[in-house]
Amino acid sequence: MTRMIERWFPCAEVSDACSESWGSGNTESSLWVWFAKRPVAQAKAAVLTSLLPWPDDEAEQRDLQDLVRKALKGHTEGANEIQAILEKEYGRPPRVLDPFSGRAMIPLEAGRLQAEAFGIDYSPFAALGGSLLADFPFRDWSEEPSLPFPKADGPLALEGDEERIVTDVEIFLREVGRRFRESMDEFYPKSGGSYPWGYLWASSLPCQECGRRFPLVGELQLRRPRPKKGDSGQSFRISADTKTGACEALVHDGPPIGTPTRVQAGKSKYSANGRVAVCPFCDHVHPKAVHTRLSADGLREDMLLVAADIDPDDSTKVFRQPTDKEISAAKRAAETLKHEPPFGLMPARPDEIIPPGNTWTIQSVNYGDRTYGDLCEARQTLGLIRLARAINDVTKESLKAGVSPDYARTLASYATAAMMRKIRRSTRGARLQITGGTRVGDLFVNQSAVSFSYDWFESGLSSGPGSWESLSKQTVTALRNIRQRASALPSSIQRGSATTLPFRPHWVDAVVTDPPYDDMIDYSDSSDVFFVWAKRAMNTADPILSMTTHPGGVQDKTEEIIVKRGGSPAGDHRTREHYDGSIARAFSEARRVVTDDGVVTIVFGHGDLEVWHRLLSAISAAGLILTGSWPAKTEAGGASSTAANIVTTLTMACRPAPSDRREGRLAAVEAQVKAEVKSRVELWDRSGLAHTDMLMASAGPAMEVTGRYSQILDVTGDIVGLERFLIVARKAVQDAADIKVVSLPLDSFDARTRFALWWVRLYGRQLAPKSELRWQVLAGDLDMGDVKNLLLQGEKGCRLLTAKEFKGTITPDSSVIDVAFAMAKSWPDGLDAVAEVLVDAARDNDDDYLWSAIAYLANRLPEGEADVAAWNGLQRSRRGVDVAARNIASAQIRTSREAAEEGHPTLF
Repeated sequence: MTRMIERWFPCAEVSDACSESWGSGNTESSLWVWFAKRPVAQAKAAVLTSLLPWPDDEAEQRDLQDLVRKALKGHTEGANEIQAILEKEYGRPPRVLDPFSGRAMIPLEAGRLQAEAFGIDYSPFAALGGSLLADFPFRDWSEEPSLPFPKADGPLALEGDEERIVTDVEIFLREVGRRFRESMDEFYPKSGGSYPWGYLWASSLPCQECGRRFPLVGELQLRRPRPKKGDSGQSFRISADTKTGACEALVHDGPPIGTPTRVQAGKSKYSANGRVAVCPFCDHVHPKAVHTRLSADGLREDMLLVAADIDPDDSTKVFRQPTDKEISAAKRAAETLKHEPPFGLMPARPDEIIPPGNTWTIQSVNYGDRTYGDLCEARQTLGLIRLARAINDVTKESLKAGVSPDYARTLASYATAAMMRKIRRSTRGARLQITGGTRVGDLFVNQSAVSFSYDWFESGLSSGPGSWESLSKQTVTALRNIRQRASALPSSIQRGSATTLPFRPHWVDAVVTDPPYDDMIDYSDSSDVFFVWAKRAMNTADPILSMTTHPGGVQDKTEEIIVKRGGSPAGDHRTREHYDGSIARAFSEARRVVTDDGVVTIVFGHGDLEVWHRLLSAISAAGLILTGSWPAKTEAGGASSTAANIVTTLTMACRPAPSDRREGRLAAVEAQVKAEVKSRVELWDRSGLAHTDMLMASAGPAMEVTGRYSQILDVTGDIVGLERFLIVARKAVQDAADIKVVSLPLDSFDARTRFALWWVRLYGRQLAPKSELRWQVLAGDLDMGDVKNLLLQGEKGCRLLTAKEFKGTITPDSSVIDVAFAMAKSWPDGLDAVAEVLVDAARDNDDDYLWSAIAYLANRLPEGEADVAAWNGLQRSRRGVDVAARNIASAQIRTSREAAEEGHPTLF
């Protein structure tokens, strides 16, 4: 039976819903620390259209489409009607599997559709988080005995709530918080009767000139001014006493009046790569390589600089020098840490070694960190140990009171979830942020790389942002909202491998999954910083969590399906070959377990066409063919490995390839690909897709068409590879877009100019993946030599060059784009210099192609660029350029004639 996703998908509705509160997935993703947040709207649409039939009757088709559109307006809209259709279709709850479940967004939405949902993830940390979202909230816990903890400290925020699990989670978390606070009270002296908000720390290193220790700080401002409130802000300066060798931070009102000890290298005496460290005692400059080496050699020590309180009247963060008592308490915490008892067989302070090859993912390894316990300073570490201990103790008492092991594990898991979010702001990577309000920053520099900083902020025991009280409230609120948004069947979430699924053949009605995107995220390595703490917090509730085959005690990596960024020098096995082979086996397993009339739906998005080529090849190798592909804007963008960030993902429906496919012929298949892409461009345009996203989406119809054939042969009988049709599809996007350069069709320009203007249309001046250059060249029927001196390539990608960087020589054979760049380069030298370019190119002032290209470039590139100013100036001075060019041409003619009369012919 044909499924809806094979004929129709609500692209525009998904794009819209993903930006709305209900469809964004923000609430669902707030429960657990994980990566690559999937909007619930897309997960819902993917599951729903993968399960619904596509009837033959057109009226029934329209009715189902309207029902799906209705369902994408919220969590419960159309739920009863959908459930009735699915019950009629399957005669039981349909079975949905996600073999790369992550935080379990897809199983959650399947369960909300009253399907029997299964989630598999190779990471035990992810599997635990998935249970918190898609399993535990929807179980019946009504038979569990009451928890043995008082409802102290005032009424519960949710008192009267009929949902047992929500109330008990709040009781459990409150008790954990009480014990944690009591155990850490002596290490956080109160100020004015209240706990401080936190403390600013810095790493200190010995000066290689004078030998004195000094802190490395890159920012002196603590709180930005608020003129409307009469607040001048606060800053500090580093005071260094050369007589005593003492170094301290002195807090003052107003903007900084000193110089940080870490400054950006530039054209000065501090010139070096990266930030240099300057000794405040003797002004000796330590290049980045030197202070990095000193830190890596173990010479780094932690230094407490500044304390911060919360003003009880207006919640302003107020900074001050730490008291002697506070400094003593921090030292006492470091000493106490040495004597903390273990968690079973695990030492209290994590001793799990950071695996080799993690210089990009765990950046502090470049500065001397060797274990995950090294990522925090001593009091942060002690606090996390005591918090994990409180979770274990409360779990033990719950079990003694008769609570079932399953329920104790559930409650401890939610406490651990709050602890994991606390860790995000409890390492040396959590800096003080002053932009947009004073707060503690996140340890992630992008989606998954764990940052390191020489100066960082430690949260205290206050009830402010980042505190246990605040995190507990967020956890309970998120859990309550998830339960109240829609009922669901509890999903089965377990740790396992997508390459060996624990299901019999043809048992699952639909496989819907969002697999890892090549090298975008190092899932297990990035989450190990949390895993080492989670297994300590869950030691009583779930001792199996700590069991791993990895010799270093972190999560197993053997069958993880990613490309490990930066792993090659360390000999990491997670290479491209590993990814391609493993993802193909995973897709083959999905094909094995899905029913004969079910679909395998794959959600994927990547800005690198090379990755798409490999993914689509893996789908084909798994014996699957695409029967539908649908783009939607689902990603919010943000930091990534390239500046050209992809915001669109493709939802692809696949079926087992039939055994009776016939051979195809190249010319006919190319024509079908072009026609299919052309028919899709209008839909994509209505869905708000940019041309860069359309290029990515074009891979779908290319695969759909080629999948109809067992193989495709050219006129000589040779097999044609998939790459050829991906190029044809991308070219078809450009053709269908019907780009006009002012009033001239883009296709009417010379090939080199056409390439450059299309590139500007796609990327402007921003970076694009290097592989994109190759694919664009192939799509334009060019070779790399044809586009030489148009784009600059670097380590992070390639971009359009500037006129200043243009090095071409202008001749009558020069392309329009070269003449445009040369004219902009000559603009600062005056009209005569510009006119000489025009004369050298043998072009006149009436050349519509040249002036249309100049206008297009000035309009499409960022306003304020020197090139844009030059091209705008050229257009305003077009008449003057014409006069100057005519004068130069006339002078050249006169010179030529005079030379000819004298018997000395010229080359003019």
